[in-house]
This record gives sequence, C-alpha cells and structure tokens, in this order.
Amino acid sequence: MADKLRGNIEASEYKHVVLGLIFLKYISDSFEEKYNELVAEGEGFEEDIDAYMEDNIFFVPPEARWDYIKEQAKQPTIGQIIDDAMVAIEKNNPSLKGVLPKNYARPELDKTKLGELIDLFSFKVGDKEAKAKDVLGRVYEYFLGKFGSSEGEFYTPPSIVKLLVEMIEPYKGRIYDPCCGSGGMFVQSQRFVEEHQGRRDDIHVYGQEYTATTWRLCKMNLSIRGIDANLGERDDDTFANDLHKSLRADYILANPPFNIKDWGANRLANDARWKYGLPPANNANYAWIQHIISKLSPSGVAGFVMANGSMLTNTSNESEIRKNIIEAKLVDCIVTMPSNLFYTVTIPVCLWFLSKNKMPKGLRDRSDEILFIDARKMGYMEDRKHRVLSEEDIQRIAQTYRNWKKGEGYEDVKGFCKSATLAEVREHEYILTPGRYVGVEEVEADTEAFDEKMSRLTGELAEMFAKSRHLEEEIRRRLGAIGYEF
Repeated sequence: MADKLRGNIEASEYKHVVLGLIFLKYISDSFEEKYNELVAEGEGFEEDIDAYMEDNIFFVPPEARWDYIKEQAKQPTIGQIIDDAMVAIEKNNPSLKGVLPKNYARPELDKTKLGELIDLFSFKVGDKEAKAKDVLGRVYEYFLGKFGSSEGEFYTPPSIVKLLVEMIEPYKGRIYDPCCGSGGMFVQSQRFVEEHQGRRDDIHVYGQEYTATTWRLCKMNLSIRGIDANLGERDDDTFANDLHKSLRADYILANPPFNIKDWGANRLANDARWKYGLPPANNANYAWIQHIISKLSPSGVAGFVMANGSMLTNTSNESEIRKNIIEAKLVDCIVTMPSNLFYTVTIPVCLWFLSKNKMPKGLRDRSDEILFIDARKMGYMEDRKHRVLSEEDIQRIAQTYRNWKKGEGYEDVKGFCKSATLAEVREHEYILTPGRYVGVEEVEADTEAFDEKMSRLTGELAEMFAKSRHLEEEIRRRLGAIGYEF
C-alpha cells in the first residue's frame, strides 16, 4: 500500500490515506460479520442500529459498506464516494463525530492509485479471526512507526511502552496520558490488563493531544479496539487548557515532546502546578514533570520518558525543581535507556518513575531511597538504525523494580542497578544519572597469557587478510570478464 502511494504524496501522508481506508474496512468487516449472523437468525434486525451497538459494533449504512466502495473503485469520483461514506458513518455513530478523515476527494490524491489501493484489500481486518490476530493493530503500528516522521513525537516505540506498562502495572483505576499521541500507552495498558486476566472495564482512560490529525488517529485507534477513552471534545494544549482539570489519576504514562522551547510559560507564571518551582521559559521538560505530579492521586504512580538532560541539568530553575521533587520523596526509580530506540530522534532518553505513596501497604518502606537502573547496554539492533528491547530485557528491568518495591529478591548489581539513599543523592548534588550510582560492571579476570593471546589474535588477523586478498582477486576477475579493468 505504501509502495502504491509512492511518488504521488509525501511519505508522512501515507498513514492518513491508508489508515482511514483500513478503519473503513475494519468496521465494514465487523459489521458484515454481525449482519450475516442477524440474517441467519431471520428476525429482521439486520438493519437495526441497536442490534450492533449492543455488541460494540459500529453500524455501517449501505453507501459506506466495503462491497459498495469496492464496486466503485474504478470510478473517477471514488474520492468523493469515500468522503461521503465517512460522513455517513459519523452520522450513524455519534462517538466518531469529527474523527474520520474526509479529504479523499482532494485533487492531489491520484484517484487511479486510490482505486488500486482499495483493490489491495483482499484480506479481512475486522472479523473475529482478524481481531484475534490484531491484524489492524499491527498495520497501525507499521504505518505510525515507518511513516510518522513529520510528527515523530506521537509515536513511542512499542518496547518502551511495554516496559513502562510492565513497571507501573496498571491493573485497575484511572489511566492518564497528557500528550497521548496515537494512543499507544492506552493500547498496551489494555493488553496488560487482559494478559493478567483482568477486565477491559477495570481501567478508565483519559488523555489529551495537541495535534489535530494525531488526536483523530488516536480516536480511531482506540475505537477499533473497543477502548472507551475520554480525550476531550477536540485537540488542545495541555499547558494552556487542561481538559481534565479535576482528574487525579492512579496511573500516568507519557512520552512528552522533548525540550520544547516555546510552551507558553509567560502566560502561566502563577499556575498552581508549579509547586516545586517555576519551569524555565525555554524548556518545557520540568513543566511536564510538574504537570504529571499534579495529576497523581494520593496513591498514584507515573512512568514517563524524558531527555537525558532532565537528570542533571543545572540551568535556570531546573536543578532547584529537581531537588525539591527529590526531597518531597516523589522519585521512585530512574532508568537510562540505550540509544537508537526511536524512529525519528537519536537523542538519548531515560525513564522517570514517580510515586505519591512510596510505602504501600504490605511493601517495604522505600521513601528514603531511589532505585537507579542503567540499561544502556541492553537491546539489539533490529536494523542499522533502530534498537529494540527484547522481552527478556523488559522483564529483567521490570522484575528488578518490582523486587525492589517488595523488598524481596532484590540486590544491587554493579553496572546495572543500585538502591541509593537520599543522603547519597544529596552528596551527588541531586543529579539522577544512574551511571553515578550503579558503578562499573565487574569483568571476569582474563587468565590468557599475553604472548598466547597475541599469537592467537595475529593468527586470526592473518587468516582475515588472506580471505580479503582472495575476495579482491575474485572481484577484479569478474569485473575484467565484463570489460571493466582497474
């Protein structure tokens, strides 16, 4: 599908074209499956909207059903037909009002290619089998990951999202993301609940998103998964217009955009959220951190991504804010991550974990300690540019944190983790870089004698040189055979 669009529109636009069509195909597949069941029952309810609503299935009017759209795929008016289908679906399903893309008739979108794109949908994405395999979710992740470069901040790599969720364990309660992007944190939270035999309605989702197209993507992404989320009436600025002012969340998951310079500080100087100090006007990192703290319930926990500079910056008021947050005993854990995890930025990142209640019932009192984890050497290169955390890496980090919280089975590991007291953090001037605390990994003593090692290494090198000469001669011979000498 991406190849089909190449050359006609910008790569960053692929997702808006394809994801809208996939959404249409998804709800049409789901509707058609239920429709056939109702026809088989023979009671005449196949065109009754309520018969679909009670099973959490969107009602699709005739002019928006995939069979009709596929029949019209070769028509020059196919763009307008799709736009009309989106309007009709919104009209019949109020929860989707203002969410679906309705710009397929625009002149710059080649209508022949659009018709060919529709023909590629020979597979199901919305019936029970496809839902069980999460076909749609995988397609969404592909397009958001590969073609989200123009709005890179809204896509957090799945391995980071999974680690955050595994560490804060959102079993039951209110989950909030102040910069929710395409909704990845909510989707993974739902998966976590279901994997641990919980119920989907055990969690209540709240979010806010600043970019209009991303807000719509999020609404679609959550709708198709049956996640009922309060994302406000529309996109909006979390700092200037908090859409969930009275919310106090049990769990907060977030990946705020890093180092935003112009975030409206001059209009918010007296804001009640800045309890620990006024964030600098040229960097929003500590505004995000304090906004997150302000949203925590009395027993709430938060896990979020930050640029590494947040752990040690001494500019403006940031060091004072960090000191005040640490002395308030809110910082639970800091994890430094390996590089190249993000698709669109190479900036190194860390994870912050905050807790309003560091002495939960039945667990060890950790109120005077902070856990530091150095995960910079973890993960593997998925390709030349992108690193991914393995399932083993995720579980090792998460289990270390859980053991530390419980006070069972935890011990400091040089080069990896250290439970530091507040006194130690004060000695380091409130700098939170794990490398300062975990020390250097112990290396096994090298028992091979120096002369033996050099003899072995030079032998291996000679063998490589010989192979290199042989390859060079073979390349020259083959090029010469086709008339290229050098």
